[in-house]
Amino acid sequence: MLTTLILPADLRAQFAAEARAVFPHECCGLIEGVREGDSARALALRPTANFSEEPDSFEIDPTAHLRLMRELRGSGREIVGCYHSHPRGRPVPSDRDRARDGSEDFVWLIAALADEAAEADFAAFVDADFRPLALRAMLEVGRREPL
Repeated sequence: MLTTLILPADLRAQFAAEARAVFPHECCGLIEGVREGDSARALALRPTANFSEEPDSFEIDPTAHLRLMRELRGSGREIVGCYHSHPRGRPVPSDRDRARDGSEDFVWLIAALADEAAEADFAAFVDADFRPLALRAMLEVGRREPL
């Protein structure tokens, strides 16, 4: 059972930049990573087109999802989750997020921005019930700190 998402500082900055770039719309993408016991470690964020026609919603390009699954096959890496932003919102699952079919141990990373210049607030959740995950940054090799 996952309890923690490890998100390196450079990926956190990438996510915030993506969210600002499309504000007031939602950005979205897939989290490439590895599972390490009760933690998922993000190794890359893979931005995808947002196929949703609603400005306050997201829909990941299914072709990009399948392409990344094929690319990662046999690499020891996998899609550990997805990420999206909540412009002018909070970093908690929305009713639309909760209505989606969540898979076991699938991570949901959410960034909220008050406006395009604001600092992003981050939160991570897992599974269909959107159980909160601890969110940690990897500062140095072997040293993990809370975000």
